[in-house]
Amino acid sequence: MSSYVVAGSLWWDGALRSDLGLRLDPAPAPVPLSDISELSVIRRLPGTLLPGLVDSHVHSGLVDLATVRAGGIAGVWDLGSVPASVARLAGLPGLPRIRYAGPFLIAPGGYPSDRAWATPGSWREIDSAAEAEAAVAEAHAAGATLIKLTAHAGGPLPRLFTMTAVADAAHDLGLPVVVHAEGPGTVEMAYESGADLLAHTPWTESLDRGLIRACAERMRWISTLDIHGWGTPTPELVTAVGNLRRFLEYGGSVRYGTDLGNGPVVPGVNPREILALQSAGLTPDAILLAMTGPDISWIPGGLDLDPARFADVLATARVFDDSVQPR
Repeated sequence: MSSYVVAGSLWWDGALRSDLGLRLDPAPAPVPLSDISELSVIRRLPGTLLPGLVDSHVHSGLVDLATVRAGGIAGVWDLGSVPASVARLAGLPGLPRIRYAGPFLIAPGGYPSDRAWATPGSWREIDSAAEAEAAVAEAHAAGATLIKLTAHAGGPLPRLFTMTAVADAAHDLGLPVVVHAEGPGTVEMAYESGADLLAHTPWTESLDRGLIRACAERMRWISTLDIHGWGTPTPELVTAVGNLRRFLEYGGSVRYGTDLGNGPVVPGVNPREILALQSAGLTPDAILLAMTGPDISWIPGGLDLDPARFADVLATARVFDDSVQPR
């Protein structure tokens, strides 16, 4: 017999409705309330249910993932950690669902090997097609479902053919490639290599509109806007929001991500990141589409899609599991 959970409302696939419940097995799916038999196992809650909230840029080795889950995040994308360490965390109870990229793939001596926060083993140097293919294969064998490359103009940059070899090898295994692109020319390198995502909205300079249009046709950008000032306006934030606004105008797709572990970022749903996304032109429904994935989240007081209240209300979200009971 299927089990169901019924709340005051359900946000699913871009719409908020009060005439649907959620079937929990074999996979979460909305169903009309009229189709739910009173003989079924039904849990009733106040508030709003919605797909699980996901932070698509986290460094698990630099944060307490239990706190992140308690702050409403059901899933994370780890974009650079010691592979064995993050693999041990994946699947542990009380933590978010973890999708991970394994080590940063970098040019010899490149970013972030020169940063104090980067734990030895969290990066791997590559400088040839053969090394690129081997690094991708090893990450995949260790459980990675993403590949992370860095192109940082402040230090040694990977050669374009090496980046392309990474992308080709990853795509052969069905893995998307995420690039940390920082500094002049690096976004163009990421695009030309065949990468699928940028780990950050570009912030070091306003991008050429032609390049933004090209990115919008094929790539997704992960937002990470709040790292530029953590609530204090900065020139970098202005530049990033401007680039993102143009990217969205050209039809680009964005994922909510915070670079959690980089400075005083909120360890959970981050209302400052949400407000920054709104300033770039995203509606509350579009933001939810950018930050939801597997699992289920619950807003006890109910979802409010009014733009003035949305960020603060969403920050009250909790991960839905068997421990959630109505008061």
